[in-house]
Amino acid sequence: MQPIVSIVDLCKTYSSGHQALKNISLDIMPGDILALLGPNGAGKTTLISTICGIVNPTSGSVSVDGHDIITGYRHTRQLIGLVPQELTLGAFDKVRNSLRFSRGLHGCAPDNNYIDQTLKDLSLWDKRDSMLMMLSGGMKRRVLIGKALSHQPRVLFLDEPTAGVDVELRRDMWKLVSRLRESGVTIILTTHYIEEAEEIADRIGVINNGELLLVEEKTALMQKLGSKRLTIELRQPVTVIPQSLGDYKLQLSNNGNSLIYHYDTRQDRTGITSLMQALNQAGLVLKDLHTTQSSLEDIFVNLVKADT
Repeated sequence: MQPIVSIVDLCKTYSSGHQALKNISLDIMPGDILALLGPNGAGKTTLISTICGIVNPTSGSVSVDGHDIITGYRHTRQLIGLVPQELTLGAFDKVRNSLRFSRGLHGCAPDNNYIDQTLKDLSLWDKRDSMLMMLSGGMKRRVLIGKALSHQPRVLFLDEPTAGVDVELRRDMWKLVSRLRESGVTIILTTHYIEEAEEIADRIGVINNGELLLVEEKTALMQKLGSKRLTIELRQPVTVIPQSLGDYKLQLSNNGNSLIYHYDTRQDRTGITSLMQALNQAGLVLKDLHTTQSSLEDIFVNLVKADT
């Protein structure tokens, strides 16, 4: 299967000298849901804007469905839908007319049934004849998504689609993304909400300082970089960890009432059995044990810290 989006050695340097993108290479397959994570100023929006033809690259190449975004821009822009961060909408347009107009701008024949269904999917049907200036911020965000979907794109970019919106819209967005994926739409989203990436993405990309640090399958990433943590609750608190337990690199927690032990489940030996014996020999009485898996947020924070 050929990638729907192919990026090769993409660089972008602005006139100020700031290098926003540094030799980024990435293939995105049809039907993929890719979440791009990164702090503010990491280059996420610049990357999306370059693929969509809004920002001109300094060097490198991008192709969509095998067509270069510069020489084949008519074809590539027909395939792409973009939901930007900013709420850029005309004040006096009506909701349904706004989606119809966007569809026409892409050269698509009118299709009222499709537009109406999109409005229903986005819970905008009751607002279809309302002026855009009368809508709340969350409703305007829904309209932006509807406009991006109006010409039935094969690749949809969502740049911080749920920033500043309520939990209900965020959940609706997740459901919509799942339905779009089922219909074959490829989705690339940037987000600050780690749980959003964890909920809906197939692959996770981490970008920082203009560099793509990694792109991994979500499950594989968590297995590869995630670690498990064993929390050992003690019957009596301690102020210092006995020297005999030094090899286990334990951490004191909860005012000395708990010990934290990190281990890797991929190893043949986790060290837990010998740790239990060592705790007993040190005279520490256990009250309870429980384990937790590193979250995607933990992994993301550690990657970004390592890159700075």
